[in-house]
Order: sequence, then C-alpha cells, then structure tokens
Amino acid sequence: MDQLRTKKVAREIQRQLGILFQEETRKTKGIMISVTEVRLSPDLSSARVYLSIFPDNQADEMMKWIKENASTVRYDLGNRMASQLRHIPELIFEIDNSEAYAQRIDELLGLTDQPTKE
Repeated sequence: MDQLRTKKVAREIQRQLGILFQEETRKTKGIMISVTEVRLSPDLSSARVYLSIFPDNQADEMMKWIKENASTVRYDLGNRMASQLRHIPELIFEIDNSEAYAQRIDELLGLTDQPTKE
C-alpha cells in the first residue's frame, strides 16, 4: 500500500479516535485521554494506537477499560469512517510514555529546574 495513503488514513483514525475519546471523557469528569499517535500496518489490517491519559494515577484503570471495550471503540470508529474505509483495522491500544521518558532524561542530564538550597 502507498505510504502516503497509509499516513493519511492513520491521521484520520487518530482524529476520529480523539473525538470519540473526548466525547466519552466528558462523562467522566477529571480524566483526559489524548491520542498521540497511530501506527498502521502496511496492509491496514491493524493499528497501534498510543494514548496519553491524564491524570497518570488513573491511567492503568482507564487502559484496562479501553482494552476491554476495544471492540466497541472499533465499532464506533467504523460508523464514523464507513464512507472512507472498507475494513476498519484491529485496534491495539498502548500507553504513550514519551512525556515521562523525556522528563526522566531531563532529570538525568540535570536540565530540570531544581529548587536551590540556601
């Protein structure tokens, strides 16, 4: 499959999932889910979806719920993208830890603001 098409489809899936999660999190006050990246297989059969969940202390609970309801999320995505895709890819959800990873690197390099001791 053409790489340009794969990237366009991945961006559209990311956008539509972002809207779905935004609508769903309106019901649960205080939790925010962002779709940070979608990586599609070349044949568009599966999509690895990276999520950023705020606050971090509820991330594991929300990921468990999302993985248990992945078929429902895929169905809702299919309803939104029916005119654009013939087959909706299998969704594989993962937590995006890039923010925490970058923060940890900054700490190790001493680039974060640390309180001065006087």
